[in-house]
Amino acid sequence: MTRGIIAGKFLPPHKGHSYLIEQAQKQCDQLTVLICDRPEYPIPAKLRKQWLQQIHPGVTFMVIKDILDDDDSKAWAENTITVLGYKPDIVFSSETYGPGYAKYMNARHVMVDQPRTAVPISATMIRDDPWKYWGYLHSVVRGYFARRICLVGSESSGTTTLTKALAEHYRTGWVAEYGRDYTIQNMKRLERDGWKTADFVRIAKRQNELEDEAACQANKLLFCDTDSFATSIWHERYMGTRSYETEALAAGRRYDIYLLTDTHIPFEDDGTRDGEAYREWMQQRFEDKLRFWGKPYIVITGGPQERLEQAIAIIDRIKADRAVQLPGLIRNRWHNQGGF
Repeated sequence: MTRGIIAGKFLPPHKGHSYLIEQAQKQCDQLTVLICDRPEYPIPAKLRKQWLQQIHPGVTFMVIKDILDDDDSKAWAENTITVLGYKPDIVFSSETYGPGYAKYMNARHVMVDQPRTAVPISATMIRDDPWKYWGYLHSVVRGYFARRICLVGSESSGTTTLTKALAEHYRTGWVAEYGRDYTIQNMKRLERDGWKTADFVRIAKRQNELEDEAACQANKLLFCDTDSFATSIWHERYMGTRSYETEALAAGRRYDIYLLTDTHIPFEDDGTRDGEAYREWMQQRFEDKLRFWGKPYIVITGGPQERLEQAIAIIDRIKADRAVQLPGLIRNRWHNQGGF
């Protein structure tokens, strides 16, 4: 049995990496890919491994600590043998370090597309501008780089209408509010037994799943009609207390901006809504919580067309600054600070 090996950072995995892996698979019986990791790397190794396993299910992936000098091929070779527990037969690479690395393991080296003619891309190029090189990313990785815009607001404040309009304008996908479907599906039980914390946890989990699935298919932008953070606020409204489990499901979710739709439009009762009396309380609660958690947001107001124009102006700015970590820069209500 011929055993092959590839080592790299995969920051992030791209189609050039896949070309290397696929070429290696053709030339050995067993392929192991080592994913190098350091705490300061921008994408966690666990996530990189997960992506690669989805893209190449027939390959073994291992995470190793990147603690050695990049130019010390002898040390890397010794460390590789220790990690694997054996000497590989073939080393596959697209880099100049490959031959020396293989020699110290007494392995054969196969160079694959070093000039990048088959797949002209590098991880550095993608990190610098992921949208420019979108076509070189697999869908599971695109989901990570898609910019997510979340729309929240109290009942009948126009979030769904605006979400749909923005998705149509930018020719991309959007994620519906799962809580609405859940309410309709469980209406009789909820009327009989009332809401339970477990209901909100289920809604938050499924909302996250639907969003992550949609992000992989998005055209660079994804619009979310509510999120698990909003679900935690609805828990407060119905249960009268916080749900730390629901809040935990919202923690760490990444959005470039929250658009908070105001209540200055007529209330429409679709048969599932809580009631107009709670609109202002919920609206203030959304704003208080957005501030408390330091989430980037802006209030959207006016009629339907005015709201759409405001939102487009904001999102166009995000698109222009796509290489910048905007969530770390935007903390307050932009329209009160001159905004755009």
